[in-house]
Amino acid sequence: MAKEEKKILFIGGSPCSGKSTVAERIEKEFGMKYFRADDYLDDFMNRAAKRKMPVCKAAVAMKADEIWMRDPQEQCDEEFAIYRETAVYAFEELNRIKAPLIIAEGAAFTPEVMKRYKAEKYICIIPTPDFQISHYRQRSWVPYVLDGCTDKEKAFDNWMQRDILFAAKVKSDCAEQGITCLVNDGNRSEERMFREVAELLGLRKEEEEQ
Repeated sequence: MAKEEKKILFIGGSPCSGKSTVAERIEKEFGMKYFRADDYLDDFMNRAAKRKMPVCKAAVAMKADEIWMRDPQEQCDEEFAIYRETAVYAFEELNRIKAPLIIAEGAAFTPEVMKRYKAEKYICIIPTPDFQISHYRQRSWVPYVLDGCTDKEKAFDNWMQRDILFAAKVKSDCAEQGITCLVNDGNRSEERMFREVAELLGLRKEEEEQ
């Protein structure tokens, strides 16, 4: 019997857009292994830093103010560069997973990265600025990320502006490469978003196919 080929579907995009909510639902509904890139990012950055990859080496040594009190465009450019430097580790990790069906999700899967690493199915989800900011403010871990900043409100605003710029770049790159990019403004229900993404990724339940 021929060995079953591994199938990996990708959801990229911008933080706080609903990517992980959709991926968790896909994991549950379709029995796929969920690979959440954010869970590995610190490790990937440290490994890249040890290999003297310049952006990651500088980033892991930064203190809170050095990270968050910079110009948002600089922060955004750095984020894309970090994902370029760490992409090799993400795909090595995916190759180690034995499951035949994988849903891989994370901002790390940028259009630029995915242009180098071919995928059978890949879409992006980005939030509108209002949706992004309102949902970030609801997240209990935000104060821990900004711990050590001398001006937490300014740091938070810089963070939000960074991610707004990140989303705009993802949307532009998707348009240029012909990649589907959904914009989440909060008006879609979680159910509708799940069904829309599942359809775009070519996922259908057996009972729906009959």
